[in-house]
Amino acid sequence: MKNTKLHKLNRRKARIKGKLKFDKPRLVVSKTLAFNYLQLVDDDKCRTLVSASDMKAKKGTKMEKAKQVGIELAKKAQEMKVSEVIFDRNGYKYHGRVRAMADGAREGGLKF
Repeated sequence: MKNTKLHKLNRRKARIKGKLKFDKPRLVVSKTLAFNYLQLVDDDKCRTLVSASDMKAKKGTKMEKAKQVGIELAKKAQEMKVSEVIFDRNGYKYHGRVRAMADGAREGGLKF
């Protein structure tokens, strides 16, 4: 069973990681069926700079919550004086909630 969803996800993830250059902080997307997560990771120091999620958000659709997560992370990053990042979609396809998080981060002031 090579063509399972998990196998395809891992292949996309490996292909993406091979193309990325980590000279700037990396904006990593994670999602579950219920929640959205964003992290700003510094690969040189191997630590997370900023993180945001929608676990405490009460109202709105998943898409609206995803966009709010992006805006929230961008505000936190601006406080740390980070304006340019590398977007790592972590093997997920760039549509739906992943795209909403990216649009929210751009709207909040991050460049990638």
